[in-house]
Amino acid sequence: MGERNLAFGYRITGGPIAGSPLSVPASKSRPLKYTFTGLNRYLRPVPDTRTIHNSARFALTIERLCRHLIEEHGDFADSCLIGIQTGGVQLAERLHRRLIELGVTKLPYGKLDITFYRDDFRTKAGPLTAHPTEIDFLVEDKRVVLVDDVLFSGRTVLSAMTALNHFGRASAVELLVMVDRRFRRTLPVQANYRGLVVDTLTDEYVDVQWAETHGTDQIILTGS
Repeated sequence: MGERNLAFGYRITGGPIAGSPLSVPASKSRPLKYTFTGLNRYLRPVPDTRTIHNSARFALTIERLCRHLIEEHGDFADSCLIGIQTGGVQLAERLHRRLIELGVTKLPYGKLDITFYRDDFRTKAGPLTAHPTEIDFLVEDKRVVLVDDVLFSGRTVLSAMTALNHFGRASAVELLVMVDRRFRRTLPVQANYRGLVVDTLTDEYVDVQWAETHGTDQIILTGS
């Protein structure tokens, strides 16, 4: 006896010998065997996910970035911090709060939305969600530190610099990122300050997670 269940993809073999009566001696029957042959066709592979930066290392990275900024900008008299919506804002807020704790008292801080400056704004499938831009100061003659969570192709940074022009002509623009995916660049953009450098495949995804939204600070790498 042999049957194939097309819905679940298995084959049943064995059982009574063909032509034998319903009640047959044990010696004339074979045990049923179930062989799964096609079930994998109906199952999607589970992406490989691993933590590449835990909460302890995350906190150390924030501290190091703040110390580096203080070393380069001193009292921030002619500098400002601007987070790119949305991931960059979360990082910029954390940096801004820690810098104040370290004694930086005058540090203009803003949030920049780039939705309508993206080069794929009119071609991207589905609607884009805009977020508020909150910059109540001019960047004229200031050293601007643009902040984003992940540097990938460089297109987000290009859009941010275009949007930034509406607020004056900065004396210099620097880039700070939590994660630099250095081998995935399509534009000549590089970061001045990096939390960590990650070498990834094109189909891998880096997710910076925050205690305020995910319950813990960590960085996750997800495979295809």
